Amino acid sequence: MSEAFQIIARGPRADAEAAAAALEADPATEALTFSILEEDEDRDIWRIDAFPNAPDEQAAIDAVLAGFPTLRVITEVLADADWLAMALSGLPPVRAGRFFVYGAHDGGLAPASTVNLRIEAGAAFGTGHHGTTVGCLFAYHELLKRRRFTRVLDVGCGTGVLAIAAARTGSAIAVGTDIDGPSVRIANENAELNGAKARFVHASGLNHPEVRGDGPYDLAFANILAPPLVALSQDIKRALKPGGYAILSGLLRTQERRVFAAYQSKGFRLVRRIHRDAWATLVLRRA
Repeated sequence: MSEAFQIIARGPRADAEAAAAALEADPATEALTFSILEEDEDRDIWRIDAFPNAPDEQAAIDAVLAGFPTLRVITEVLADADWLAMALSGLPPVRAGRFFVYGAHDGGLAPASTVNLRIEAGAAFGTGHHGTTVGCLFAYHELLKRRRFTRVLDVGCGTGVLAIAAARTGSAIAVGTDIDGPSVRIANENAELNGAKARFVHASGLNHPEVRGDGPYDLAFANILAPPLVALSQDIKRALKPGGYAILSGLLRTQERRVFAAYQSKGFRLVRRIHRDAWATLVLRRA
């Protein structure tokens, strides 16, 4: 695309969540970057922000949203600038249990009593502000009250914030994978920035020797999308020790049953669920 676009859809929560689920389910938008959030609680207005990477993806988004006439849809041209970095510069730091996630602009606000993670996003997902990332960090915080995890895997690592959080809280091995090369580079840079012994591998799936070699793992994070979460259920089971934990997110509340059913059929049981806005985080344990 010669220009970058942002597609914004506003409407009632039920319709916005249904449209978000439809975007997740459509193969033409499976890799789409988008978010859903509450914009006006009093008026029950929720908002979807979608960022298509190609004209065919933009057309697919328009086609999906056309099926929800209650949503008001607009398309805006993004300025030729580092709009992501500009947006992040205005984001406040985030507290999730013992973890405090911040950008360079908020370094002076980091408390002395928390595990402080400086995360620079660049072009990668996972600043800590999204409901799915906050859910994963809070779920991990709760698990750490009972035990420690020596070997941790982060599937679809994005900025690397989850593996870095593990390394900073005592995990001797913290490995992240991502199919996106720039995300792996950013994650490794963030690990160095935080003095964390976490490493990140550019890999598709979990069969890469640098991923298998450190397994089986005590804990696996997978903050991705619902379809790949379902598809990877058997691989994540194989990557975990018996009794190991999986923290899954990137899914809407409406997708919770489908994702859990895939893991339940592989012998996982539900330990905890966390809801934040329209998003769900599942904490599962392998039998």
